[in-house]
Amino acid sequence: MMADAGLTRKSARELVNLIRSRAVSPIEVLDAHLDAIARLNPKLNAVVTLAADQAREGAKAAEQSVAHGESVGRLHGLPIGVKDNTLTARIRTTFASPLYKDHVPDQDAEVVRRLKAAGAIVLAKTNTPEFATGANTVNTIFGATHNPWNPNLSPAGSSGGSAAAVAAGMLPLAQGTDFGCSIRIPAAFCGIVGIRATPGLTPNYPMPLAWDFGQIHGPLARTAEDAALFLDAIVGFSRLSPISATPPWASALDIVDGTEDATGLRIAYAPDIAGIGVDAEVDAICRATALRLRDQGASVEEIAFDASDGRDPYQTWRGAWMVGQQFARLAQLEQFGENLKGNVKAGLKLTALDIAQAEQTRFKVFLRFKDLFDRFDLLLTPAAPVKPYPVELNFPAEINGRRFEHYVDWIAPAFLITLVSLPAGSVPAGLSGDGLPVGLQVVAPRFEEPRILSLCKLIQRAHPIGWPPNSVAA
Repeated sequence: MMADAGLTRKSARELVNLIRSRAVSPIEVLDAHLDAIARLNPKLNAVVTLAADQAREGAKAAEQSVAHGESVGRLHGLPIGVKDNTLTARIRTTFASPLYKDHVPDQDAEVVRRLKAAGAIVLAKTNTPEFATGANTVNTIFGATHNPWNPNLSPAGSSGGSAAAVAAGMLPLAQGTDFGCSIRIPAAFCGIVGIRATPGLTPNYPMPLAWDFGQIHGPLARTAEDAALFLDAIVGFSRLSPISATPPWASALDIVDGTEDATGLRIAYAPDIAGIGVDAEVDAICRATALRLRDQGASVEEIAFDASDGRDPYQTWRGAWMVGQQFARLAQLEQFGENLKGNVKAGLKLTALDIAQAEQTRFKVFLRFKDLFDRFDLLLTPAAPVKPYPVELNFPAEINGRRFEHYVDWIAPAFLITLVSLPAGSVPAGLSGDGLPVGLQVVAPRFEEPRILSLCKLIQRAHPIGWPPNSVAA
């Protein structure tokens, strides 16, 4: 029987409601997405491992639960993707490294366990650079992932596989991780929504750096409501995490649903918080979208905000983090790819004085953001300072003719938010003249994820960008 292609064009929330009402079965939803993957993945290379048999088992069980009137979770019967740096029991997890190309874990990461407890069905592992190190999604095992808006371009990284799969309609939702930009810029390049939550809200177990405030698990979704639905499933206290926190809100989705306009919000727009420049068209689109929030009741002010002195501290922290992440594999350092190897070697050169100095500056930058949020509720910036670049490039080398000092400087508007432990989302602000999505970064004080996603909803409603040319809607 031909799968219903229309199911892949619906939001995750719509699918869950259809499953709960028995209007469609989880098996029908699964088959529709398997068909979409079969049609689109050969061109996009977003899915690297397909767990069709396990997913079918899960879909059958989900169907029985609904038929028997059992209580079901927020994501009941929904097929999802999980980034290939995140453990999935009985499903290959390679970390995009030749060292693990045949690795099949016997346990789920805690975030995957929570997703399954909410009723989600893991259908696919999505592509990432080696150990999620890099802002372009390419590795020696699976090759490059391509952007559904233009397959000649990059979806960014490191959650590029998840972002491309969701944007194209191969999956209704996918999990990603974000240390520097790895949810937010792929969301921006692929024209969808992603959010990096406050550290501690989502458990990192079994990551080797248990006290780390850097890497965060989060959603890639086509709508802000779907991102809130996913976020509700994964946040909450965990004894497995020494930095775990309970959100001060019961449901992000309920708050997003209750938001109808931006009345009373104090919003700042800053075009370049990193001191690296920004593409003129990207800035124009983001500024116009920010200013039009005045029509929805917000006060919006364009400001100059400089956090560029946080760039060096981030590099120091990132270097130490790379060593900590790869500590158990340091004897295999020369077997890593050049990107990962270079990052680890840079980290090994750091001294205690380097780290201490970085932390002093980091706190000064944090206080600058604190002062900003004494005056404003939200900060808007371009999520990425450039448009999607050719997939063959590891990273863009310059903006407006000015070369970057370091190869990760181009993601500084995102990683400076990571540096100060704030939550941030990415939402499409519009399309460029050549038909590419431009993302707007929405930043808020700690634990204000519902406010971020509420504003993302309003922006999406005012500026719909449609489906990419390489998608289920094409």
